[in-house]
Order: sequence, then C-alpha cells, then structure tokens
Amino acid sequence: MNYLDYIIIVAYLIGFLGIGYFFKENKSSGDYFLGGRSMGWLPLSLSTMATQLSAISFISAPAFVGLKEGGGLQWLTYEFGVPLAMAFLLIAVIPTLYKSGIVSVYEYLENRFDASSRLLISFVFQISRSVATGVMVYTMALILQATVGIDFWISILIIGVITLVYSFQGGMKAVIWGDVIQMVILFFGILICLFYGISELGGFENFLTNVDQDRLTAVDFSKWGFDNADGKDEFGFWPMVIGGFFLYASYYGTDQTQSQRLLSAKGMPTIKKLLLANGLFRFPLTLTYCIMGLVLGTLLLQDLSFQSLMDATYQTNIESLEGKKADLMVPVFIINYLPNGVIGILIVAIMSAAMSSLSSTVNSLSAVSMEDFVKRFKPNMSDKSYVMNSRLLSLFWGLVCLFFAFFAGNIEGTVIEVINKVSSVFYGPILAAFILAILTKKTHALGANIGIVSGVLFNMYLWLYVPEIFWFWWNAIGCLLTVAVALVVSNLIKKKANEGLEVVFYSGKKEVVILVGFFIMIILISLSLPSMFS
Repeated sequence: MNYLDYIIIVAYLIGFLGIGYFFKENKSSGDYFLGGRSMGWLPLSLSTMATQLSAISFISAPAFVGLKEGGGLQWLTYEFGVPLAMAFLLIAVIPTLYKSGIVSVYEYLENRFDASSRLLISFVFQISRSVATGVMVYTMALILQATVGIDFWISILIIGVITLVYSFQGGMKAVIWGDVIQMVILFFGILICLFYGISELGGFENFLTNVDQDRLTAVDFSKWGFDNADGKDEFGFWPMVIGGFFLYASYYGTDQTQSQRLLSAKGMPTIKKLLLANGLFRFPLTLTYCIMGLVLGTLLLQDLSFQSLMDATYQTNIESLEGKKADLMVPVFIINYLPNGVIGILIVAIMSAAMSSLSSTVNSLSAVSMEDFVKRFKPNMSDKSYVMNSRLLSLFWGLVCLFFAFFAGNIEGTVIEVINKVSSVFYGPILAAFILAILTKKTHALGANIGIVSGVLFNMYLWLYVPEIFWFWWNAIGCLLTVAVALVVSNLIKKKANEGLEVVFYSGKKEVVILVGFFIMIILISLSLPSMFS
C-alpha cells in the first residue's frame, strides 16, 4: 500500500461521516427506524444484499469454494431455498406485517398472542445478533491486521466509530444509502479480483485447464443430511432446499435486521419488487464470488509465490489466525497482486462489508429495544425524546457489538459455527410463531408459547445428542414441531385467542411463477456447472 491507497480509504471514511450528517433530520420513530416509509425497492434491495453479503462472505466464502477441504461450488446450495422463501413471504406473511404499521416485527406477536412471546423472541434476537456481529468485526480486524498491518484495536475502532457516527445521526436512511454505496463497492471489488485473478492465470482457458474438477460439483441428490456424525456438513440438495426455505423465510420475514427494510418500503408494490429482487439477484451475486474463489484457489495452487506469501502471513500471525489460513487468500491476493489505488478500493470493500453488517445490526437492535422494552415503560414520550433515546440506544448497542469484537478471541475458534447453529435452533420456531399468528385463528398465547419452547428444546436436543442430523434440517424440524404442538395444545386447552390485527394476503401469482421458475433455473445451472467448466 502507498499514499494513494490511504487517501482512498480516508476519503471513503470521511464520506460516510457526511452521510450521517445529510440524513440527520429524524422527527419520529417512522423517520429514524423506517426512513419515513419512503424508500424505493432498489436501495432497499441493495441494502438487504449488502447486509447479507457480510465481510465473512466476501472473505470466507471464496476461500471455502477455492481452498478449504470439502469446499467447492456446493456453497451455491445455500441459495436454493431463497426464491421459494421469497414467494411464501410475499403471499402469506409480509402483507399483514406491513399493514399493521409496526416498527419492531416482534410487536405483532404481542398483538396476536401476548407480551411474553414478543419479549422472549426479542431478547433472543438482541443477544444472538450482537454477539454474531461482534465476531464478524473481530474477524475482519484480524484480517486487516495480518495483511495491511493496521493494529487490531485500531481496525475495530475505525470500523466501529465511523459506523456508529453515521448510524447515530442518520438512522435508517443513512444505513440504507450507506449500504447501497457499500454494495456497489463490494460488487466491483469482486469483479476486480476476478479479472486480475484470471489475468494472473494467463487467461480463462488456462483457468479451465487447471481448475480442480472436484470443486465443480454443486448439486448432490445423494446426501440427505441424516449421516452427519463425522462433523462434515452434508450440503445435499434436499436439506439445503427444504431447510433453506424455512431458514430464509424466517431470516427475511422475522429477523429484525431484514424485516425492518421491508417495513421501510413505500407500499406493497415496492415490497413486491423488493422480494422479487432478493429472490432473483442473490444467486448471480453468489455465483460471481464463488467463481472468484475458484479462480484464486487455482492461482494459489499454480503460483508458488502466492503460496509463500500466504504461508509467511499465516506464520507471522498464527497465534491470532490459527485455523484461518484459507481466509487469508483474498486479502493476501489484494495486497500483493493488485496495483496501488485498486488496493485501496478493495480494502475499502472489506471495510464496507463489515460496516454494512454493523450499521444494520445497530439500527435494528436499537429499534427492538426501543419498541419492545423502553416504550413499555414510557408509552407517552414525545417524538423528540423518542428519537434521542433511539440514538442513544444505537450508540449503546454499537458499543456492545464492539465489546464482543474485542473479546471474541477467547471463544472465536468455534463461535462462527456455533452462531450458525444457534440461529438454526431458533429460526424455525420463530417463523412458526408468525405462521401461527397470521395463518391460524384458534391458536392462543399458551399454545404458541408451549410450541415455541418445544421446538427450541427439541432442536437443542438434536444439537447435543443427534449429531447425525445436519443442522440445516433444524430450521424445518423446529418450525413444523412448533406448529404441531401449538395447534394440539390450543385444541386441548380451551382458551380465547386474540384476533390480532387484520390478516392480509397478496395475490402475487405472476411473482410466484417467476420465483418458482427461477428456482428451477438455478438448479439446472448448478447441475450444468461441471460440464461448463470442464
């Protein structure tokens, strides 16, 4: 890196401080947390994808595809359930949540059941999301320290302080437009790495000649995810489609970091376009960075100097990066193979991914804390007081995430895997709670709560005592068990059920046909990849 790279990085950081100032006028909860419900589908779509494409994805996913043992294009199976989940949410869940006028998505559970359901799920969200975000920032700080030489604590402070300032000032509008800029930088960063990687290999033909053929298989119909006892995740077709459907329906529909964007839309036509864009754009983006991973992994095997640089970087930082050697592939390539100026842009891309995830988390945690807890004790506060308290909460949650980032090293060896599993323990039952609230009339609060607890406990039992079942299945199992138990309890124990708010269904036949058709298309594309690259 030279002065040009540092100028680019500094200009980028200063620019983001300006975004917060530009959107500082927030007069109510609808302004600060929902952007005044004035956001269009394109910025919301880019913001959603930027949050999903975290720094971990930008660094670790290409490393998994191109380098890690047991990796390859099977990473694409993570995307199979997305179009189907978007179709389900568009028709059955989001219209009701949007029309209810809520800020915290968990408020709907109280309207339909009671406060206990809302507060329990809200609390779980706050703890799990703040820890996960802290680990993400920690990992990116380690990568920047190992490759760029920026001290670990300085990296955390730079990412954290800049993000907190523009999130504190600008609220949801600053977060969304910041995400838009970061998404554009990330996408071009992926394309730049892909272009230079192919160039270093001597052209696309040479890449096709030398790529590891074992890494080209994306779809495996033989793996059902019921023989996972050896600890190697079974990315088979059926667990990734079925489990993925429940996971993404829960993530996009009931996780505050994502559903808050849906609630920020101008209206249902905007939400229709947003969900359609999420269902259609994610796979091409993922395929692009997977191919980048294949290209860089192939270059690493062909280029001894690349291997030496990886080894030297890892050995120098082995105490902090133990077990993460593969994750150095992308940043080591950026620092050593790209020209100055481009290096600065790509370092900005890494920082963008981290800042996007952190800003979204901070705003969502603040919204949930304010709506689910503070307003319960201060229901009549003025708009001015509401916005100020919301800003203070965003600052508080930002500091909590950074606290976890500073101390994640004590547990980080397994925490990313653990957090993925923790999410799958809860995502299914949480989705079931909203399905019961929206799509059933006779389920009462007691039945719903017993169902949620039963689903979570059973998933924990599978985690601890049935390792043969791949954790992606927990999303489906937990959801279905929760619904079944809730319905049985509600029929056996007769209690009056709250009617809740009006249930709205959206007639989106055209969108459903497009999404289902796209699901079939990405399966066919994934099946054809080995022959396309051979």
